[in-house]
Amino acid sequence: MSTDQGQPSEQPEPPGRHFEPDLRPMTRINLHPIASPMPVGFFALAIASVIVASLQLGFLGDDAHRAVGLAILPAFALQFLVSILAFGARDVLAATLMACFSGTWLASSLVLVVDPPGGTKVLGVLNLLFSFFALLMASVAHRKRSMWFVLCVAVPRFAVAALYNLTGTEWLAYVSGSFGLLLAAVGLYAAFALMLEDMRGEEVLPIGRSGPAQTAVEGDLAVQLRNLERQAGVRRTL
Repeated sequence: MSTDQGQPSEQPEPPGRHFEPDLRPMTRINLHPIASPMPVGFFALAIASVIVASLQLGFLGDDAHRAVGLAILPAFALQFLVSILAFGARDVLAATLMACFSGTWLASSLVLVVDPPGGTKVLGVLNLLFSFFALLMASVAHRKRSMWFVLCVAVPRFAVAALYNLTGTEWLAYVSGSFGLLLAAVGLYAAFALMLEDMRGEEVLPIGRSGPAQTAVEGDLAVQLRNLERQAGVRRTL
């Protein structure tokens, strides 16, 4: 069938079928770079770990539980903020870790301040589950060495804290407190190294990135934008 001008007419689409137009030429992706929030998250982790470790090691006395609970409450807010920013930066590992740390500090703070019946054992179950979660996170975070080292210390720290909460064995509190101070030292180093790197635009203190984590810092813009259309917030569904 032809039109009056001798050109073939457009064939109607078969019923029940729909073809979407190619929208790629009309698609624009806007990126909003942000400063790395991880130094804040690691600093908050270090400060809260030192405060809790001081209580476990007996430096603050037996009547300091409520004061410690109030003192670690800001760690919940800071790490929750870091989690939101990390989700915006499309770093699901960092965002998930900071969000779970944030929830753990909030629960610990409430139990220490309110001191509900059975709260210590409930906190022990929470610490045990968090140590298992940290172990799972460590198994996939080995290319991000700063986070990996923090997780490697967090696993025994929260596992021993869980055993102390569940059993009440006194010497476990000292072991947990010692791991807490070690966790604070690793967190402080990671925070300071990442802050220096962000300020100077290059690695100053060794962090040990490898694989995609190293490429993300040292690669050019083309590498950064690779497969961007498949990332969360750009693809159609999560």
